[in-house]
Amino acid sequence: MTFTFEHHLKALVYLHLQEYESGRELLQVLAQDEFARAVIAPPEGVSRTTFFEAMNTRALVQLSEMYHLLQAKAKNLLPALHPHLGNLVAIDGSLIDAVASMQFADYRDGAQKAKVHLGFDLNRGIPEEIHLSAGKADERPFVTKILSPGQTGVMDRYYQCHKNFDEWQNAEKHFICRIRKATRKTILEERPIPAGSHVFLDVVALLGTKGQNQTEKPVRVVGYRVDRVEYYVATDRFDLAAEDVALAYKLRWDVEIFFGWWKQHLNVYHLVARSPHGLMAQILGGLITYLLLAIYCHEEHQERVSINRVRELRIKIRNELAELLVELNMNQEPFSTNTMAGNGPPAHASP
Repeated sequence: MTFTFEHHLKALVYLHLQEYESGRELLQVLAQDEFARAVIAPPEGVSRTTFFEAMNTRALVQLSEMYHLLQAKAKNLLPALHPHLGNLVAIDGSLIDAVASMQFADYRDGAQKAKVHLGFDLNRGIPEEIHLSAGKADERPFVTKILSPGQTGVMDRYYQCHKNFDEWQNAEKHFICRIRKATRKTILEERPIPAGSHVFLDVVALLGTKGQNQTEKPVRVVGYRVDRVEYYVATDRFDLAAEDVALAYKLRWDVEIFFGWWKQHLNVYHLVARSPHGLMAQILGGLITYLLLAIYCHEEHQERVSINRVRELRIKIRNELAELLVELNMNQEPFSTNTMAGNGPPAHASP
């Protein structure tokens, strides 16, 4: 038997679920841990050469297909928290520290970084589209790749681009994007503001300076105040109440929380491979792990992913290992060759 895609996928999920920090640590576990030997690794084990060859040259298509299958399942399974807001997708990027040998991850002199560009389903709290680039790559072109017609991209000020606002409207891709306070606004229409609202501005306007960078299509600008901080948001969502536009932008923070949780609790950025292929395979493995957790937490506990449930799964794995060892000892004859040799449990053992 070889190191199949199933072994590869299980190894990546186990890597992230158990927070191992390197490929070498994972390989040591696959060779020495009874549970990992029985459930994760192939019966004959996996060599360092085989594992890293698989990471850097194989399985990327299958991992991508598995990710999209799980993403679709989670999207259908998990309830939308704010269905009246429509299909909201937060778009953001996150840097990954790289090493000098990762020449594709160009960032600046003396530093190599790659960048993940992610679309995040704000209604269900799960990742959607994923792309990888060099760290210094501009994030704005990835909006077109991530966002589908009918979806609403929710973005911070970095994504403000008046030309893009026109292009997205032409493509029927909606947006809610924070803009700079000093952005020039040629007001075409003032909309009513409810009394007592934290919203202080709701207008239809052209953004930018005429003849230079002004939008061709009017946009809606909503201004609101939270804890004495003023926010200005541009959108083409004229169907929403101004307070709902503000709520949708507030939800954008969830993608920041996701990136932080993903890094802290699944160790997705402890690099196992250094090629673009291998790095993307590892990222997909981390996203697959998160989606599996999201599906498990909903089906078993009707709740969102939490570190408490991850810890619960780790304890469950240790308990199942103890059960495997008890079963192994009961099934083996005293003083048998296998026992004396310290061989692991049979390959057909299940978790």
